[in-house]
Amino acid sequence: MSARILVVDDEPPIRKLLRTGLATQGYAILEAPNGRAALDLLGREGADLVILDLGLPDMGGHDLLRAIRARFPGLPVVVLSSRDDEAGKVEALDHGADDYVTKPFGMAELLARLRTALRHQLAVQGERPVFRVDGLSVDLVRRIVRVGDAEVKLTPREYDFLRVLVMHAGKVLTHAQLMHAVPSSSDPQYLRVYIRQLRQKLEADPERPRILLTETGVGYRLRAPDEAPAEPPVGG
Repeated sequence: MSARILVVDDEPPIRKLLRTGLATQGYAILEAPNGRAALDLLGREGADLVILDLGLPDMGGHDLLRAIRARFPGLPVVVLSSRDDEAGKVEALDHGADDYVTKPFGMAELLARLRTALRHQLAVQGERPVFRVDGLSVDLVRRIVRVGDAEVKLTPREYDFLRVLVMHAGKVLTHAQLMHAVPSSSDPQYLRVYIRQLRQKLEADPERPRILLTETGVGYRLRAPDEAPAEPPVGG
């Protein structure tokens, strides 16, 4: 049975674009032009995932996200946001969105984000024994990290951050989410230091990371095993 995706957007051309693109991939599509209609559809028909535009005419997108989280806590939500709305992206992720895609967006990128969100929903709760991507392997049972054939020694705090990223591979984690998951300091600069140290130990070129990726102004994301590498920006 195909996954049912609810598209919540007040712009008919965007809904048509998503309906066409997602239907060709076998998804069943529901549509809602506003927040109230979205909640009504979810209550009556349900869905496996929601694509949510934050700019809705009847209620704030973040208010709708909070309502979805309260009533349907396990339902994945992928947010559509404008390119310059970094604060909105962070707020959405902190309020429980699984991911975001920036307008204008490519269908291939959106589909990849949807697959990641659906995998998180369907995955058995708990940790994968061994995580592998691009030469990196993390054994979460034995706490062994390797790059190629070489074992990498991490400090306990470095490993804690890597473990959280592995458990949410493919998903953007905000600075606040990471610092909450691994309590260390309220100063984001400490997080940047740990990420820099991890890149020095895990990346072939720490200045052009291909595994531990920066989501500018938002947080960090560990590349998922089936995600094609992109040419990253320098630094970050």
